Parts: sequence; C-alpha cells; structure tokens
Amino acid sequence: MPITYVTRRVHFNAAHRLHNPDQSDEWNRATFGKCNLPNWHGHNYIVEITVAGSPSPETGYVIDLGDLKRIVHERIIDLCDHRNLNLDVPFLSGILPSTENLAIAFWEQLENHIPTGKLYAVRVYETERNIAEYRGE
Repeated sequence: MPITYVTRRVHFNAAHRLHNPDQSDEWNRATFGKCNLPNWHGHNYIVEITVAGSPSPETGYVIDLGDLKRIVHERIIDLCDHRNLNLDVPFLSGILPSTENLAIAFWEQLENHIPTGKLYAVRVYETERNIAEYRGE
C-alpha cells in the first residue's frame, strides 16, 4: 500500500526564557542574547504534526484529522497556549525550551497517542525563519 503523509498545523502563543542555570549570567547573555531577557519574551508558535500511513480502504484517511486535532490540543496546545513554557508546563519542567527541545518534547507528548498511522515528524516554528523538526530519531 502507498504511504501518505498527513499534516495538521496548529498554533499557540507562549513566553519563555533561554537560560542554562549551570552557566554564568554572562555566558547566558552571550549565548542566548535577547532570548535570555530576565523578564521573558514571547512567540507565536506554529506546530506541524505529520502522521504517515496507508489510507484506510473504508475512509480514505491515514488518520481522522478531527481526532488528530483533539489529541494535539489535549496533549500540547491546551497546556502551552498563553503560558510561560519555563514555569507553567509540567511536561517541560527542567527542559531548556529551545525550539529544538520543544519539537522533541511535543513528539514525546504525542507518540503513544496517535490511533492510526505513525507519527512521522513534529515541526516547531518559533518564527517564520526559525524552525526545528524532530522525527523520533
């Protein structure tokens, strides 16, 4: 059977700060620049979740996009939207919330909850020019 890749795009708004507590304040300022501002900063994140699989002979779907939307909202968006990613999101506790680490964490939130097909990729757009993708490697 042919494999099809289905992608759902969602968005949320959140604040974060890139700061490694194991390093000095000077190191953090030099490394992260404006992303290290002590009073946080925010982004309008876009997240794309891609599921791969063969379309069902009964529905033509790899995954019902309504189901995927619900899962993504329950497991990521409802927990992150209008939150401080450093302080308010339990599944991000202790994680430096870079775009790369968010892609990995979002994958982990989803991978065992996709009912049909297989999670293929999670892409996080911090800005339209800064994007990280994780494929479960």
